[in-house]
Amino acid sequence: MTASARTSGRARPRSGTRRLPGGRAAAGLAALLALVVAFGVSRIDFGGTLRELTLPLEYENIIRQQAGDKGVEADLIAAVIYSESRFRDQTSDAGARGLMQITPATADTIETLSGGETFEYEDLADPDLNIRYGTFFLRYLLDRYEGNETAALAGYNAGIGNADAWGGAAMEASDIAFEETREYVEQVLDKRNEYADRYKRELGL
Repeated sequence: MTASARTSGRARPRSGTRRLPGGRAAAGLAALLALVVAFGVSRIDFGGTLRELTLPLEYENIIRQQAGDKGVEADLIAAVIYSESRFRDQTSDAGARGLMQITPATADTIETLSGGETFEYEDLADPDLNIRYGTFFLRYLLDRYEGNETAALAGYNAGIGNADAWGGAAMEASDIAFEETREYVEQVLDKRNEYADRYKRELGL
C-alpha cells in the first residue's frame, strides 16, 4: 500500500469544537447557581414585596392615631380602606372620594355630627382628613348599632337606612339584602384578620 493510500485511509478528525472535560460540571454549577438566584428572588417577591402588593398598608401612623382617638380597632380601619380603595386616592362614579370613599352626602353628615364648619369636598383627597372622617363615621355606626360590626359595615357600604331596615343592631350577615354589601362585609372582616396577622407591629396591635 502506498503512503498516499495509507494517509487517505486514516480516520479524519471530527469537525466542531471538542467538549472540555469539565463542561458538564460547569453547566451543572451554572444551573445550580441559577436555581439559587431564582429561589432568592422568589423569597423576596413572595415575602415583603408580594405582601405589599396583595395586602398593602400605608398611612399607618394616621391609622394608629385615629384608632386611639376614636376607639376603633386599627386593623378594622385598614381593612375598610383596603376594601374601599386599596389605599389609592380615587373618585367613584357616585362621587365617593379618597381612601375611605366618602360621598359628599356622608361628608355632610359627618360635618353635622362633628360640628365642623370649614370642610370642602376637595379636602377628601387628603389622606389625613379622609381617614379621620371615615374613622369618625365608623365609630358613629358602631355606636348606633351597639357594637355590631356587621351592621356598622353594612351601613358604611349601603347607607344607614338600609342597615336599619335589615335589622340594625340585631343584624346578621344573612339579613343583608344586597349581595354586593354582604360580600363587602365578609371581605372587610376577612381582611381585618389578615391585617392583624401581618401588620401587628405597624398597626400597634
